[in-house]
Amino acid sequence: MSGKNLFRPCIDLHDGKVKQIVGGTLNTDCGEKNLQTNFVSSHSPAYYAEMYRRDELHGGHIIKLGANNDQAALEALHAWEGHLQIGGGITAENAAFYLDNGAAQVIVTSFVFSDGKFQEDNLQKLLKAVGKEHLVLDLSCRKTADGGYTVMSDRWKNFTSLKLNPDTLDKISRSCCEFLIHAVDVEGKRSGIDHELLDLLGEYSPIPTVYAGGISGFSDITAIENTGKGRIGYTIGSALDIFGGAIPYSEVVRHDRNQQNKNFSNKKKV
Repeated sequence: MSGKNLFRPCIDLHDGKVKQIVGGTLNTDCGEKNLQTNFVSSHSPAYYAEMYRRDELHGGHIIKLGANNDQAALEALHAWEGHLQIGGGITAENAAFYLDNGAAQVIVTSFVFSDGKFQEDNLQKLLKAVGKEHLVLDLSCRKTADGGYTVMSDRWKNFTSLKLNPDTLDKISRSCCEFLIHAVDVEGKRSGIDHELLDLLGEYSPIPTVYAGGISGFSDITAIENTGKGRIGYTIGSALDIFGGAIPYSEVVRHDRNQQNKNFSNKKKV
């Protein structure tokens, strides 16, 4: 993983505010009427960025959910320059702008996955614009009737033609430094993680990967750590107490720090 921490914090922005939304309900075709919001913060985006800076949590991600979030995103980036990733509306034309304004990497979804297809030409444009080391690909997916997983696009409402399997992970890993993968079926529900998806990622992902979706307690965190063997990070949203949930943020930070110290000690012994 980039940085020592497996715990990757988040700052999800909607209409300029820090919120926790069930991602599958964010549908532009239906407006806001079906939007399910778990939490709306009274704190600014910079407040959270400064918290992550204090706790030395590298590689957290800022996600812009729709319009009217640019100023809020820049506020968070400037609060901890060079250590946060940003996603939401990233293209080959604007990616360098966010890097110039403090992003460590850009996270890309719809520019590469749109109209139900994997747009390889657009991926090459991004590579030319920012380089592999600054590019994180969002391969968030849903389980399909055949038992496999398919990458989603357009705010997770449309299936693409891309199956998430060992060949796909190997091929796409050559064009980015990291994967961010939400288990869309359980994301935002705090009902437990997708173990089958984690098994797939733990076995076949050739580059660092961050898993998101359904974490409800420390047993889920331990399962991710055991499956990933230090290669799979995790992000927690609405289940954290700083976003209205029950899991203490401070305890997750402490747990992650202890885990990384233990891993470091084991490497020294070897």
